[in-house]
Amino acid sequence: MTAEPGPRPHLSVVVPCYDEAEVLPLLEGRLRAVLDGLGVSYQVVMVGDGSRDGTGELLRKTSVGWPQLEPVVLARNVGHQLALTAGLDHAEGDYVVTMDADLQDPPELIPVMLERAVAEGVDVVYARRSDRRTDSRFKRWTAAAYYDLVRRGAGVDLPDHVGDYRLLSRRVVLALRMLPERHRVYRLLIPWLGFPSAVVEHRREPRAAGRTKYPVRKMVSLAWNGLSSFTTSPLHLATTVGASASVLALLGAVGVIVAFLLGRTVPGWASVSVAVLFLAAVQLLCLGVLGAYVGRIYEEVQQRPMYRVDQETGRRPRVEDDREEPPAGRR
Repeated sequence: MTAEPGPRPHLSVVVPCYDEAEVLPLLEGRLRAVLDGLGVSYQVVMVGDGSRDGTGELLRKTSVGWPQLEPVVLARNVGHQLALTAGLDHAEGDYVVTMDADLQDPPELIPVMLERAVAEGVDVVYARRSDRRTDSRFKRWTAAAYYDLVRRGAGVDLPDHVGDYRLLSRRVVLALRMLPERHRVYRLLIPWLGFPSAVVEHRREPRAAGRTKYPVRKMVSLAWNGLSSFTTSPLHLATTVGASASVLALLGAVGVIVAFLLGRTVPGWASVSVAVLFLAAVQLLCLGVLGAYVGRIYEEVQQRPMYRVDQETGRRPRVEDDREEPPAGRR
């Protein structure tokens, strides 16, 4: 006989963990103290992302003495964003906080975020890093460049200096679950959804224990995944380059003909040069046109909803043959 599901917790906290055995005892102590002091029902979903240092087994042992902890141990490492996805799929709370395990983002900020969400009626509360002195100068510079590039190229209004420490309402989590794509970057997906939001600031602390799991290679990969998921600008670049090359090829051809008429060329050089310039320009233009169509195919394959209705008033639009429901994303 299947057990009846219990009441929905008011708050869920999702924490991806990859080789975090050193920091987990510290995280448990600080996080549990904060959540127990809230006076609301809560759930903690810690996702063991295919760790090699015994993190999964440590999560199981910790859950014995912490009933609200639900360990989700993945069979293999899938990466930070997909581990977040697994945690969000298991989160049942009215509000969901996502955070990293390294304690650089303080758990003591959770009550502040929850209070802002309830008091202001917003669906997303971002934790902005007001002080990033613990990060290297290179990381601060590349982060600023990334935020600027995303705003310009992807058209997403991304708040400055926010990471994966945030609070989401239940309806944001449900909206995220509806998105079918595999290459997810929540830092861009959540602002893209357009839910009402607020920002709280905090000082970014040094990592409590262990080593960083985001070297330069992974940061570059995350940045590329974000851009390639939200813009087809790289494809349009081929069109721009092709058009520019065509103009240069035309000018070059004129120059070659002038040189030929002035007798400053060797036999055969003029015809070969014009042919090469012409063919190169045509190839780049064709790649640009092809890229435009590939971009449209890419956008269709993503299957993102065309719009999201924040509030609906009045009668619902008539649906042909009232037995059918309107397609998702068109309500």
